[in-house]
Amino acid sequence: MIPTEPGADATKRILIVEDNDLNMRLLTDVLEAQGYRVAGIGEGGMAVDLARQFRPDLILLDIQLPDISGLEACRRLKQDSATRAIPVVAVTAFAMTGDERRARDSGCDGYVTKPIMLPPFLAMVGQLVGASTPGLPLFPASGAAAD
Repeated sequence: MIPTEPGADATKRILIVEDNDLNMRLLTDVLEAQGYRVAGIGEGGMAVDLARQFRPDLILLDIQLPDISGLEACRRLKQDSATRAIPVVAVTAFAMTGDERRARDSGCDGYVTKPIMLPPFLAMVGQLVGASTPGLPLFPASGAAAD
């Protein structure tokens, strides 16, 4: 779904690719409360098309999706000339050894584990969309972004 609020062109846009309705709602509520314009979709295969239409400043991408993996969706986003420059953050509840490396290798610009700790998460989002102090590591040490 693409939101159509009037006058939102100057607002930073975030695309959430997440198949869990509760996670989608929580991320959407938190980000909208921070003033971001949010669009969401539950399938990785449609992420490139929606990213082309919505033109987000950031994509939050669940790794475990029903149609294709989030990592495959990221590879497709980074191969497409219209979407390759958009930062992508992998978001996962199943953080296993090597997952962060696989996310980087797929083209992800950041990695966050669930449950998400809001202060570091919002700082990373702000940095990636140009609204925060630079210098925050986008691939924080283990446990830095999760409870």
